[in-house]
Amino acid sequence: MTIVIKNAEEIAAMREACRLASEVLDMLTPHVRAGVTTLEIDRLAHDYMVNVQGGVPATLNYQPPGYPPYPASLCTSLNDVVCHGIPDERPLKNGDILNIDVTIIKNGFHGDNSRMFVIGEGSIAARRLCQITYEAMWKGIVKVRPGARLGDIGHAIQTFAENAGFSIVREFCGHGVGRRFHEEPQVLHYGRPGTLEELQPGMIFTIEPMINAGRREIKEDRKGNRPYDGWTIVTRDRSLSAQWEHTVLVTDSGYEVLTLSAGSPPPPAFVTAATAAS
Repeated sequence: MTIVIKNAEEIAAMREACRLASEVLDMLTPHVRAGVTTLEIDRLAHDYMVNVQGGVPATLNYQPPGYPPYPASLCTSLNDVVCHGIPDERPLKNGDILNIDVTIIKNGFHGDNSRMFVIGEGSIAARRLCQITYEAMWKGIVKVRPGARLGDIGHAIQTFAENAGFSIVREFCGHGVGRRFHEEPQVLHYGRPGTLEELQPGMIFTIEPMINAGRREIKEDRKGNRPYDGWTIVTRDRSLSAQWEHTVLVTDSGYEVLTLSAGSPPPPAFVTAATAAS
């Protein structure tokens, strides 16, 4: 599969889909609190995407090879869940950390993003993990420009996270996105600078590091006698895991973050400096 270079019309369609995906998270933010179930969050998101935005939840019944159909309109990954957590009836509790991952299809194009939420005050360790993961994502984003390599992105993320005492999940990565949910290239969140594919204007892909408080090893979630649901991945040592995700366009001179909306958390202070330097 080759990397799809988007034309001006396709980029415009991606801007809209990505903005809508971010606005779903804006809408959900006041509802993400103790006592609310992730099943209720999923219901709210589904109604908003379908009836307000006129879109389609990309995850609902999504079925890549080797997986059962995904049963919800978003992913909710709680505490030690690394990714693909399925919404359920358990209420959120003070101190939980939650990743909500939203992908919407609008006019045939996919907008993909995720954010972390700390329920209540949260522990210092949990809040630091979420903040470092956010900054790590942006360390990768600011490396995006024509002529750079995907390895530059991965190296920046890995170096920053590991220097902070955390570990990078290697089994899952960012990806190209457009008319298809998952396109080339794969965007690793670790690696060596100057390696892998060269970035070109018109490439669109996600940067979505999954960072663990403990070791980087992961496993399928098989708690007690409950069968594996085919999707949920957890940290092997049951340490906390965090993830943030933006969809990024390579422009003629740098990058454009497509999944920004009025409620998006502001970029870290170093982003302004890096942008000015470029």
